[in-house]
Amino acid sequence: MRTHRVLLHATLWLALALLAGCGTAPSKPAPAVVARPGPAPSAERDGPDANPPSDLSGVPDAEPRLEPIRSGGPNKPYEALGRDYVPLTEDRAFSERGLASWYGKKFHGRRTASGETYNMYAMTAAHPTLPIPSYAKVRNPANGREVVVRINDRGPFHTGRIVDLSYTAALKLGVLRGVAPVELSRITFDEIRSGSWRKGGAGDTVPPDATATEFAAANATPAAPIVGVALRETAPADAAAAAPRPARGFWVQLGAFKQRDGADSFHRRVIADLDWLAPQLAVSADPGVFRLQAGPYASRDEAQAAAQRVRDALQLVPVIVERR
Repeated sequence: MRTHRVLLHATLWLALALLAGCGTAPSKPAPAVVARPGPAPSAERDGPDANPPSDLSGVPDAEPRLEPIRSGGPNKPYEALGRDYVPLTEDRAFSERGLASWYGKKFHGRRTASGETYNMYAMTAAHPTLPIPSYAKVRNPANGREVVVRINDRGPFHTGRIVDLSYTAALKLGVLRGVAPVELSRITFDEIRSGSWRKGGAGDTVPPDATATEFAAANATPAAPIVGVALRETAPADAAAAAPRPARGFWVQLGAFKQRDGADSFHRRVIADLDWLAPQLAVSADPGVFRLQAGPYASRDEAQAAAQRVRDALQLVPVIVERR
C-alpha cells in the first residue's frame, strides 16, 4: 500500500512537470539589425575618393564671367560655430593671406550654400564672406602655382583658415597633404570685363590710342540733367587713371559726369534699382568726363535691348557707345 502511494505521487509530479514544460514558449534568437542607407554621420572622415580620375591636373581653371551678386540668400549674415559672419554684397577688390584647406568625398554630391551641388572635381571653393557667386585667384607661395576658382559655398570656419578648396583645386595647387599658406584675391567685375585677371596681360583692354565712336540710340533725346556734363573740361590725370579703360565692344552709357563722385553716386543708385545690371556696370574715365556704362555687349542689337530695359526702368535715354 505504501509503495503504491509513493508511485502515485511520483506519477503526479511527473505529469505536472510535463504540463509546466508544455506551457513555456521556446526562446527565439534576437532579430538581425538591418543597416539602412542614409546620410553619412558627421564624424565620418573626409578625404579623396578611392579611385579619383587620372587627368585632374589638366582640368581648366574656372572661367570668370559676370554674374549678379545675390541679395540675401547665401549672402545674408549668418552664424557658424558660435561666430558671426557678414558676407560682402558689393563688387570690390578683396585680398588676404592665410591657410587653405580642402574638402572631398564627405561632401561630394551635397548641396552648397549657393544651392548648387558640390563637385569635388570642379574648380570651386568655399569662403566665409566673399560674395556668392564670385571668382578668386588662389596662389601657393611655396611653389608659385596659381588657380582660379568659383566661390559657391561657405566655410571654412576654423581659425586661421581662409578658403576651403575643392579636391581638384587643392591638387593643382599642391596642397593636398593638409592645410597650407596661400594668397587669395577676388576678381572684380572690372577685371572680368577687361580681361586683366589673366596671367601676363590685360586681355581685351582697349589700346591707349583707341577712340570711342558714340552714336545715339534710335529716337534718342538728351539725357536727364543728372547725366549732363561739360565735355571741354579736363579731369585731373590721377583721377582719370583711377578708372579702368573699358573693353572693346558695345556699351550702354547711362550718364556722364565732371566729377568721379557724381558717377559713383549714380552707380550706387542704378545698382539699387537694377540689380540685374550690376555686373555689367563700370565707371570709365575719359579726358574731362567720368562715364557710367554697362557692357560690353557683343553686338549693337544686344546693347540696344539692354538700353531699352534701362529706359523703361529709369525713365532716361541711354546712349550706345562702341569702343574699338
